[in-house]
Amino acid sequence: MRKVAAKDIEALYSAILSLKNLGEARSFFRDLLTATETEELAERWKAARLLADGVPYARIIEQTGLSSTTVARVARWVKAGAGGYQTVLKRTKRT
Repeated sequence: MRKVAAKDIEALYSAILSLKNLGEARSFFRDLLTATETEELAERWKAARLLADGVPYARIIEQTGLSSTTVARVARWVKAGAGGYQTVLKRTKRT
């Protein structure tokens, strides 16, 4: 697989930032991703939310179907990643 240019990755991020509402996001991601890719991303995001709530790995694996390796990777990024998970977790905090 060839390497994707940084400018093309930045263009993707800019495209995402241009979305104005949930409907636009739903349509864009449906066109961009396969159903399986969308489900995988959704499960990783669910794992991040569950980890932030202190749910044990075994229960996360059971609820999401993710591998223990993927849950551990998400946990590592939640705790010490680039801050993306933490930013969005704070902004979407459920009360």
